[in-house]
Amino acid sequence: MQPTKSNFTSRVAHWSATHRRRAIWGWLGLVFALVSLIMGGKVVEQKDISAVDSFSRESQQAERALTDAGLRPNEEVALIQSESLTAEDPEFGAMVDRAAAKLASTKHVSNVVTPADGGGAVSEDGHSVLVDFEIEGTDLEAADNVVASEDTIASLQSDNPEFNVEQVGSASTDKELEAVFGADLGKAGMLSLPLTLLILAIALGGLVAAGVPLLLALTGVMATMALVAIPSQLFPLDSNVGPLVLLIGLAVGVDYSLFYMRREREERANGLSPQESLQAAAATSGRAVLISGITVMIAMAGMFITGEATFESFAVATVTVVAVELFASLVVLPAVLAWLGDRIEKGRIPFTRRLRRPAGESRMWSAIVRRVMRRPAISASLAAGLLIALAIPALSMTTTQSGPDDLPQDIPLMQKYNRYTDAFPDKVNVNEVVVEADDVRSGEVAVAIDELVAQAGESKTFIAPADITYSDDGTVAQIGLASRGNGTDQKSIEALDEVRDELVPATVGAVDGADANVTGGAASTEDFNQVLDERMPLVFAFVLGLAFVLLLITFRSIVIPIKAIVLNLLSVGAAYGVLVIVFQNGAGESLLGFESNGGVTNWLPVFLFVILFGLSMDYHVFILTRVRELYDRGMSTEDAVREGISRTAGTVTSAALVMVGVFGVFATLSFIDFKEMGVGLAVAILIDATIIRGVLLPAVMALLGDRNWYLPQWLDRLLPGSGRRDDERYTGSADEVRPEPARV
Repeated sequence: MQPTKSNFTSRVAHWSATHRRRAIWGWLGLVFALVSLIMGGKVVEQKDISAVDSFSRESQQAERALTDAGLRPNEEVALIQSESLTAEDPEFGAMVDRAAAKLASTKHVSNVVTPADGGGAVSEDGHSVLVDFEIEGTDLEAADNVVASEDTIASLQSDNPEFNVEQVGSASTDKELEAVFGADLGKAGMLSLPLTLLILAIALGGLVAAGVPLLLALTGVMATMALVAIPSQLFPLDSNVGPLVLLIGLAVGVDYSLFYMRREREERANGLSPQESLQAAAATSGRAVLISGITVMIAMAGMFITGEATFESFAVATVTVVAVELFASLVVLPAVLAWLGDRIEKGRIPFTRRLRRPAGESRMWSAIVRRVMRRPAISASLAAGLLIALAIPALSMTTTQSGPDDLPQDIPLMQKYNRYTDAFPDKVNVNEVVVEADDVRSGEVAVAIDELVAQAGESKTFIAPADITYSDDGTVAQIGLASRGNGTDQKSIEALDEVRDELVPATVGAVDGADANVTGGAASTEDFNQVLDERMPLVFAFVLGLAFVLLLITFRSIVIPIKAIVLNLLSVGAAYGVLVIVFQNGAGESLLGFESNGGVTNWLPVFLFVILFGLSMDYHVFILTRVRELYDRGMSTEDAVREGISRTAGTVTSAALVMVGVFGVFATLSFIDFKEMGVGLAVAILIDATIIRGVLLPAVMALLGDRNWYLPQWLDRLLPGSGRRDDERYTGSADEVRPEPARV
């Protein structure tokens, strides 16, 4: 027998197991310190994305000009309605005056204006009145500052039950949306955690064993929640990074621990001592986890390529949480396993032993792989044909921005919003032309603005007179043109096209020395879509290119990375196709409880690609590392593939079930964006762990034979570690080669 040659992950595990108190308590102390100092003590304040940075291109330029000129305050309105009275009735007028007076004396409220003052608005039927006011502070401070005005409005409603008094505005609406989203995501968390524990308990056969990966993943999530405040100084964070960190952290954290623990158990079942089996698992599965983690981080980093603030914040959050979970799996998990020893078997679930063979080989997948490899050509053709058929609908994918119509209409926020828009339809979709010049009140610029207003007035597209606002210094003009539509639908886009392609070029856009840009809901949506359309090929190239290089170096084969990329693209394409069928075409409306908006949420294709490619590569690396280990030991490629996939498929299936369960919970939430994300991720992971890894991968590898490991000699000489054997691989199995016992 020859000893196992040490590699980086086995040396880390050896240190961890022999210094388990330092590793475990050091980790818990680090998590506690990060949460206490950053989240509690605010040693580093997390920076959030500003309102301006949430826009793109032309609309962002317009928003920045408005903000710099002081024309983008935190605008709110008090909506006052009466079924019996109109604005001309004295009682209604007195109510408006009371509301204005009370708001004027409210903290953080300024510039209160009623229709009598030349501001606000009266509905066409006279039964609704708007009182305009502003919330002091920046857009990031508005969420806190708006509370006082909300209390005032609630008090007015309580004191005047004969009227309907409500508050509408960007700050109050964002705050209410955050609360509704938070409640929805809280529901996902409450469902996903016990579901994950249940799946792990069945997969690992005991409650103690199931608790280890779950608790380790959750502590990693907690550490990341605090840690992301540091990179947020360079890349401000979106408000949704918290749920994303939980989602990805739970998925990869559980996966990595599961890979590690199942291999350690397999080695123990083959006769190794706990210390020896831990060292063997570290040298094999630990190395696979390291490579997988790096690959996942590369995929997540692809979101930086978009240049969009939201995606950049997603990249920061996901790369950070994967790095933290990777550290916990490689450094902390060995110490926990060494500390628990045989106690990890406590809380055994009796019936689960029948689901697995003693050495970790899955009965079901062993039978499937044997049949697939008997007829690899037929198996590969059928599996590839099914995935291509699922992917074909993706060719007709249309992306759309979710709007108010896509939110649940029974929530109080939407009921209030609908009352507001029914009374004031001209407030729903406004295209804002922003003109910058040395003097916008006189000369050619003023004439061009007048001409723009006149042409808009003659067009049937716009439903209200233009609203013009000037900055105090006279260098910026804001012209609001209200049109039909909700800001994201086709009517809105057609109105935007008329403004950008016809009105502006013919008027203010033709004046020398003037800069004219258009913003608004439709403009923001259109600009965001254009950026993603242009950057998506670059994201694909970045992720696929770096993944190819990493796999090329890891497996020293040019075939393996090409095959891995093709198989992963098939699973992503199939997931895209399912999204089109279910959501764009509406096939899942009754089952999932939504109404199709005719497209797929515009941010989802890029997000799904990087997430799915990274998570799918987890499984691929884990399986191929085992196959290569057996091949290096002297097995034929066919035997190595058969045994490697049979021994790892059960682990991959268990890990996939955790992900499918967690992601599937999102399909039950209220908002269509969450539903699409949940279905897309769950379907892709399910396809990847079954059709791809259980059928297509063994079939293709059987067809290729030894060509799987082909690497031109000239390329081998260029790669790092040229001319060496696989010194950093665990080259024996538990039944043939025993590693040196670790001093634990």
